[in-house]
Amino acid sequence: MADLRAQLTHRVRTMLSHALGAAQARQDAARTDLDTGRHRLARTRQAAERVPHRVGVERDQRLAEIDTQHATRIVDLAHRALRAAHREAPGAAGADWSGWQPTPVDRTESPGVLRVGEIPLPGTVAVPALVPLLDTGHVHVSGTDREGCDTVVTTLLLRALGRARPGGLRLVGYDPEHLGGGLAGFAPLSTAGLLTFVGPGGLGRLLDDLVDQIRRINETVLAGEYGSLRELAAATGRRPEPWRVAVLLGGDELNRHERGQLDRVVRTGAACGVHLVVRGIDLPDEPSVRRIVVDADGARIAGVASLTVRLDPPPGAALVNATCRQVAAEVNAGPAPAPFTDLLPEADQMWQEESSEALHAPIGEDPLGRPVLLTLGDYPPHALIGGPSGTGKTNLIFAWIGALASRYSPAELEFYLLDFKEGVSFARFAQGRRDPSWLPHMRLVGINVNTDREFGLALLRFLAEELRRRADAAKKHEVTKLAELRAVDPTGHWPRIVAVVDEFQMLLAGRDVVAREAADLLEDLARRGRSQGIHLVLASQDVRGIEALWGRPALVAQFTLRIALPKALRILAERNDAAQSLPRYHAVVNAESGMVEGNQIARIPSASDWGTWSELQHRLWRMRPADAAPARLFDGDAIPRLAEAPDFRALDPTGDPGSRGPVALLGEIIDVQARSAGLRLPRAPGRNLAVLGTRVDEACAVLDAAARSLARQHRPGTARFSIACLDADADAPARALYEELADDAAWYDEETVPELVAETADGLGHGSGQPHYLLLYAVDAASAQLGGRVGKRTGLEHLRRILHDGPERRTHVLAWWRGVARMRADLGGPASRTDQIGAWVALDVQGGELSSSLYPGTGGPDWYPRPWRGLFFDRAVHRTGQVIVPYGLTR
Repeated sequence: MADLRAQLTHRVRTMLSHALGAAQARQDAARTDLDTGRHRLARTRQAAERVPHRVGVERDQRLAEIDTQHATRIVDLAHRALRAAHREAPGAAGADWSGWQPTPVDRTESPGVLRVGEIPLPGTVAVPALVPLLDTGHVHVSGTDREGCDTVVTTLLLRALGRARPGGLRLVGYDPEHLGGGLAGFAPLSTAGLLTFVGPGGLGRLLDDLVDQIRRINETVLAGEYGSLRELAAATGRRPEPWRVAVLLGGDELNRHERGQLDRVVRTGAACGVHLVVRGIDLPDEPSVRRIVVDADGARIAGVASLTVRLDPPPGAALVNATCRQVAAEVNAGPAPAPFTDLLPEADQMWQEESSEALHAPIGEDPLGRPVLLTLGDYPPHALIGGPSGTGKTNLIFAWIGALASRYSPAELEFYLLDFKEGVSFARFAQGRRDPSWLPHMRLVGINVNTDREFGLALLRFLAEELRRRADAAKKHEVTKLAELRAVDPTGHWPRIVAVVDEFQMLLAGRDVVAREAADLLEDLARRGRSQGIHLVLASQDVRGIEALWGRPALVAQFTLRIALPKALRILAERNDAAQSLPRYHAVVNAESGMVEGNQIARIPSASDWGTWSELQHRLWRMRPADAAPARLFDGDAIPRLAEAPDFRALDPTGDPGSRGPVALLGEIIDVQARSAGLRLPRAPGRNLAVLGTRVDEACAVLDAAARSLARQHRPGTARFSIACLDADADAPARALYEELADDAAWYDEETVPELVAETADGLGHGSGQPHYLLLYAVDAASAQLGGRVGKRTGLEHLRRILHDGPERRTHVLAWWRGVARMRADLGGPASRTDQIGAWVALDVQGGELSSSLYPGTGGPDWYPRPWRGLFFDRAVHRTGQVIVPYGLTR
């Protein structure tokens, strides 16, 4: 097999070499045919003139036929030469200056030969005069017409610049006589480092540098595998080196060393993309040198018979300057990203990799065009990504996810994504309303969670539980690593997990209980997760000042894979500043904890725009397993809907809740699973709910969801709902709920609410046992009415009795008080007991207001209010409060 591959490689190289020679020879052959035809025609005419006069008529007829035949042949040859010229010098290589513009080649296309003028042919079209340069050889210009020589040099350089990608051609000028004045029009290129000048006496150093470049390219780029950069580009689709053109415009006599170096460049430079354009210095007679002689009567190109070339007019200074400025601007803006498809395997190779030992995927290419691989496994186990805003952090994450997802199936790899910054970039991985596709590997996507650190904490808790599950399974099978577990339990579901947390410092901000627990969980996951295939990828704009992270050296030490984007700080080791000089779409990849010796520079593809990503996601989505389910999407800016909640849809109106009692759903828990916060209402003391705060819509939403979920668990006519609205702002949602509950509901206002509480309290001793739910909106607004006597007791005394005795008789109060102090006043004063309020939801209430009588411990919960969030606490279930998102009001 090795011999066969060697033979095939030799044949490919030979074919490419022959094709290059044939392309260069086609135009020369056409021109030679034209010249030969002209000579034959002249000889024929001379022979005809010697024919005797008696056959004059026949002679004239024969001459006319010969003239016609040869004229036709000349025209045909001229048109063939013209077509060949257009093929060999496309776009900027051969176009007229009027309307000329750059036409860069792609990475596999040949730049072609370059036009310098045209060859006029009598009685027919003019044929372009073409000169090979890039990837082919060198040009020597001489002659008495100094202005014409300058025109040839300018023409060659501008056309070569127009055929190269921005940054793909670099010029070095040596002009000791005019000190660079001969290349003044190309000066804007110097702002992008594409043009440098060598002063008088610097020719030796210039030639030494060119020889060093040729040696380096042969040793490290071609490496004996390819004969030239052109061959490498044709075979691999990449060109890792720019073209280098040294423009030598005269100078002193070369010494022996300089002459030797110049000869080496002439012999070996073209294969390595190193070329010379020379005037005033002799070049050796080598096949790679094309000589142009410009005199007063025209120009001639050596090897093109003796035909005279009419040079093209020089390109205008404005055109040269504008082209150079445009190229420099594009280079200064940074290189274009590599194609995203470069990271992906062939279609028939997707999902063919196996993740037992590790995850491997390319993230880009190095300066030599070789792939840069990222690995997550036993070493390195976790990754840290850093880069200021706008440097491509999200794009890099997308590229990495795409490279992994295209190689590993959902059975081998699962993703959990969390984005603490504002934005919806990650939402595309989950199922959307406009696009039903999703990434099959994705299990969780959290976006806009910058104010919901609890969601990040929930993710870490989930991963910690998964780590415990895997560790228990490994212990059961007496193994220690994921690869071993998968070997002894091949039927189990043990994919590698990659959890990406963007702007992770938000999770660790502050000195509260969330930050402390998050840091502890992170450290445990980072330390033990590697052995069970759980990998963390933390990304941040800047990690300075994150005490919770950098104060834990044992945690930071686990993140041995570091990826630094341009201008990133403190991602790499302390004295490693390689990221400070990176261009756009590049990153420093370092798998040695940021130490300088581990640096790899990677050019990152553009993967973040939807058009680029969509094709891959739809292809993988069509490949998904039959039982695949969409990822859980948590959007911190979205308001969940009760009708879409899995727990609400699962409620059975025909079922019997038994002793556990029905459940009132209050909102969505900020958790990995889309679970609802539920309040069980069994026949037990204290099974009442208080909603605390001044936000009308949120308070109404909590009561609305509770009532609708309770109604769903009772058949019509088997439960009573008494709705009392005592705040005008809450009237509309309360009325909507009343109309929804139809015959099972009764309506009360400020005037009739005293009768409601009195009748309900009096009926507790001899009621029917039918469930009764009192939904009191802004009950504190009726304190005056409830303060009056209704029978033997005041309305407040009746309310307190219902709260105390009602739950055991299936009567439950779900009431909204607009403040903790107001609730205490209605319950009997500041010193009153609150045991009858078994559960509460705090809205815009500070944690300090929820004293020990409502919350265990001292000082209240560690809670800060924010819009459309509540803190739910159930004495019978919780040890700490649970942050919830109220369901949206049903209009």
